[in-house]
Amino acid sequence: MQDVSSLVALAREGRPRAVARLISLVEGASPQLREVMQTLAPLTGNAYVVGLTGSPGVGKSTSTSALVTAYRKQDRRVGVLAVDPSSPFSGGALLGDRVRMSEHASDPGVYIRSMATRGHLGGLAWSAPQAIRVLDAAGCDVILVETVGVGQSEVEIASQADTSVVLLAPGMGDGIQAAKAGILEIGDVYVVNKADRDGADATARELNHMLGLGESRRPGDWRPPIVKTVASRGEGVDEVVEALEKHRAWMEEHGVLAERRRARAAHEVEAIALTALRERIGDLRGDRRLDALAERIVAGLLDPYRAADELVNGLTQG
Repeated sequence: MQDVSSLVALAREGRPRAVARLISLVEGASPQLREVMQTLAPLTGNAYVVGLTGSPGVGKSTSTSALVTAYRKQDRRVGVLAVDPSSPFSGGALLGDRVRMSEHASDPGVYIRSMATRGHLGGLAWSAPQAIRVLDAAGCDVILVETVGVGQSEVEIASQADTSVVLLAPGMGDGIQAAKAGILEIGDVYVVNKADRDGADATARELNHMLGLGESRRPGDWRPPIVKTVASRGEGVDEVVEALEKHRAWMEEHGVLAERRRARAAHEVEAIALTALRERIGDLRGDRRLDALAERIVAGLLDPYRAADELVNGLTQG
């Protein structure tokens, strides 16, 4: 096993193999994971995390690639986490490192990683928050997190990103789908991609109307902008970057950025604690304590909620 501190030092120098190794330790829930997170902790908190989500076919990968190009023109180091549907056989990411982003593969200022959801609901891999920490500590200025985009589950991106970008495209009924999926509640910036197609203006108008319905914003509140792009040609991408920078500035001014990051850390701690608790409960299967509780429930001497309380209390005090 390679020394964690030397791996982190190499990652800080921008060595892609070291970054890849650290993310692999995260994904594999390595015994070194605690040491990795402890070493990374003081090095994080600098990267701007942007989440991109939307239905399949709206051009998320093309838009992500175009954003990478725009940020590299500003000489910013960029990390990309592309979260793919898992292969039911290997659990690996089906789409690999995204053919559309291959133009950035040789750029030392860009790190691209595909992660499998491994059956995790919410559109993000369970290990995505830790992978974001790795890229942050490795010196990325901007981290783009592209989610699966399979419907209602995409809303989890809002809990992992500083700014959430929702992509739509004309002719896909995206406005109605967005309203159904609750996506209108999580977007900070909306992008109508493939704006050279018929119906782009109508999609933008429909989206603007939906965003205005039931709006209860106070003066000074953020009003999500709608930007039209043709990502495949790089059109409108600079406007998206401008909208992202405005949102970041607004969040910093109003204390929203720090609040979101605290909520993200709390969510991460909760997920780790619940996973540890599930593992301990799993170890109890066949254990006499769990069987005894089950017998008391069947006999009508105990209800399931009190039994669960007893089990949790026993685990946390044991």
